[in-house]
Amino acid sequence: MNGINKFMLMLIAMVAIMLIAVGIDKGYEYYKDIKWEKGRVAAYEQAKADVEAMQETIQTLSQNPEQLLAYIEENELNYVEIKTVQESVAEETVEKEAEVSVSGWPLEDSVELSEETADESKSGSMSEGTAAENTVSENTAVEETISENSVPESSVSENNAPKSSVSENSVSENSISENSVSGNTVTGNVVTVSGNDLIGKEVCASYEATIKMNAADREIIAGNQYDFSNVKIACLGDSLTAATNLIHEEGYEQMTYPYFLQQTLGAAEVVNLGIGGSSVGRYWDQAFVDRYREIPNDTDLIIVMGGTNDGFCATRKELGTLEERMPRTFAGDLDELLRGLKENYPEAEIVLITPLSNVLHDMLRKKNEALLPQSMFTDMMEKLALEYGVNYIDLYHTNFLDTHDAAIIHNFMPDGVHGNASGYQLLAEHIAAQIVGIYAEKEE
Repeated sequence: MNGINKFMLMLIAMVAIMLIAVGIDKGYEYYKDIKWEKGRVAAYEQAKADVEAMQETIQTLSQNPEQLLAYIEENELNYVEIKTVQESVAEETVEKEAEVSVSGWPLEDSVELSEETADESKSGSMSEGTAAENTVSENTAVEETISENSVPESSVSENNAPKSSVSENSVSENSISENSVSGNTVTGNVVTVSGNDLIGKEVCASYEATIKMNAADREIIAGNQYDFSNVKIACLGDSLTAATNLIHEEGYEQMTYPYFLQQTLGAAEVVNLGIGGSSVGRYWDQAFVDRYREIPNDTDLIIVMGGTNDGFCATRKELGTLEERMPRTFAGDLDELLRGLKENYPEAEIVLITPLSNVLHDMLRKKNEALLPQSMFTDMMEKLALEYGVNYIDLYHTNFLDTHDAAIIHNFMPDGVHGNASGYQLLAEHIAAQIVGIYAEKEE
């Protein structure tokens, strides 16, 4: 009897020890979670404050080229990630038609805006009104009217763009080499890079490249043969989707890229799920991965554009790896997001879009050496898009609306990150052209 009692006491003691060990382990995990959360909040608040201060300064200086360039030169890294452009585009752009340089900025009157659109959407930004009917003098050979009518929020008139084949008009997105360089100067209409193994290489200035791309985009849109009038679109994103920088403008909802996208494609409906300050991963705020289920179940096309805020705060630890794909890392949370979209919206077309290249990222990296190049996020986005078989639009490597070019800030991106109404219009048309290409391939 005594032996049984001793055995029971030993068993109870062992169970108690195991429970204590589990409790300690859980307590340690809880402590780590609290510590991680405190660190995340502190990093988020600091990065947010730094970004807002830089945006305010750039916005103030956006009309003064000399002061803006001096500020950028003083505060950005002593190198930028150089992105070459498709050779044919670069060759066309650097010909005599391109007259843009830092010393001779293109002003907003180089973009001709329709009176109707300007009246509807007063942006209060660098160029009055929106670029609903941009015709660029001397730089573009095409003058297309993309949308003929004002469009209500959830319905679109049946006036579609002229019909013609688009298969020959797609704009290829090339993989780009990235290098650290020094001694960048802007001369005439190209950025001349001097330093190390990049001597002699040239990169087309973003303003000229953007205008050329917009002309090509409009050709593709004008030749669209697909009827989007029954297509419901949801745009999941951050402040670039929400246009929160224009929130104090009357009717700002009609200055967002999703609104312009609806007009351009003639889509049945576009739901704007952009939230300012949102990130793909859970280390920032209101992560995409935690709110993608807000997308309506009957959505036909899901557009996910993000990564800007992730780059503003994520270190190598938060970036994670594709081998581990841990939660609360960019790799793990983006993997979970794409998997969730594929599982919960099996009939929807999914498009993943990289962030635009922006100069604030370089400025933040100068203040915080732990931050990573934007390319590390875009490369991971591309790999996961390929893995999950979702459509992928690379804005980062195209030299499109890149705010390393002060002319882009002056005309389209007045705070260095967000667009004015004209900038969002250009962005919408570029995305629309890519979507037209995606649906054209489906029809083949």
